[in-house]
Amino acid sequence: MFSTILIILVAIVAAVFIYAATRSNDFVTTRTATIKAPPEAIFPLINDFSRWPTWSPYEKLDPNMKRTLSGAASGKGAAYAWESNGKAGQGRMEIVNSVPSSLVSLKLDFEKPFRANNSVDFTLTPSGGATAVSWAMRGSRPFIAKLMGLFMNFDTLIGRDFEVGLANLKRATEG
Repeated sequence: MFSTILIILVAIVAAVFIYAATRSNDFVTTRTATIKAPPEAIFPLINDFSRWPTWSPYEKLDPNMKRTLSGAASGKGAAYAWESNGKAGQGRMEIVNSVPSSLVSLKLDFEKPFRANNSVDFTLTPSGGATAVSWAMRGSRPFIAKLMGLFMNFDTLIGRDFEVGLANLKRATEG
């Protein structure tokens, strides 16, 4: 009886592992908001890390988080590193492309609570008297992330943060 139960459990665990291995190696999470402001009013808040505390949802995760700005003051070459004992973990991001009032691309490297290397794009598209702002993150998923993804929806978790950040940008720029 015990050996039958053990065989069934091993088969279930093996099936879960095999299914996780078949999941996509890459992920993309994107959220978009329409902000009633010109791109020129929104772009500086994204393109300058010193202005992120006004809108980024990650800034409030740990009030004791250590932040370090380096490189250019804004735009390409600007870098932001953080270190936290709380939910924010540890990592670094750098602006790798900046097209005035239309695009900010980041290289995002997490060290803790897990190691990951992602790319982030903020795209601003004028539309009448408003601007569509898209926040997208792309990266690869190691096996453990694919396995965890069977039990939790990362798009929803990350997407919720993006939605909060975009709502904060909206409040900061619509005045």
